[in-house]
Order: sequence, then structure tokens, then C-alpha cells
Amino acid sequence: PVVSDRGELVGVIDQDIILEILMSDRIPRLKYTHLMAVRTLGKTARDVMIPHPVTISPDASLFDAADLMLKHHLNRICVVEDGKLAGIISKLDIINEVYERRGPV
Repeated sequence: PVVSDRGELVGVIDQDIILEILMSDRIPRLKYTHLMAVRTLGKTARDVMIPHPVTISPDASLFDAADLMLKHHLNRICVVEDGKLAGIISKLDIINEVYERRGPV
């Protein structure tokens, strides 16, 4: 997550962005994408982040979080309260919690 000085969530830098930047010299097709050009030239987190990320409220259910992750093809979602980052929930967090509640299959 990228947060302002006031703790407000302003964007995210996900694993795909980092992998794209790290592998651009080894995967030829990445060298020629507009997105790669913009991100490689960026000098700050704001230059490479995804603005306006998908977020969820701390009061949302696990079902709501899982639904958002599946709908948007995300592995993690920022939990935001009053515009400020309160945490991050991942698919693994949800899987572990559901397993704990249901017990072994």
C-alpha cells in the first residue's frame, strides 16, 4: 500500500507491477508495453502505483472480501476505515479463517 503523510490510502504497488519491472529485461514483450515505459520512468511510489485500489471496510464479511478478490482477480485487499489504511486481508487469511471455523474437511 502507498499511504499519505496522514495515513490515507492513495494507491497500491502489487506484485505484478514489481515482477513486471524486475523482469522487463528478460521478457521481451514487457519491454514494449506502454505501462512498462511509464512505470520504468517513474521515480516515486506514486509514479508506479495503482491509484484508487479496491478496498473493503473493517466491518465487511469474509464472504464480501472473498467476493471482491475473486471478482477483481486480487490476492489481497486493503482494509480502509475513514479513508485510512487499517490493514490488509489476503486470500490466505480468508482460507485460514474458514478452515478454523469449519475444521478439517
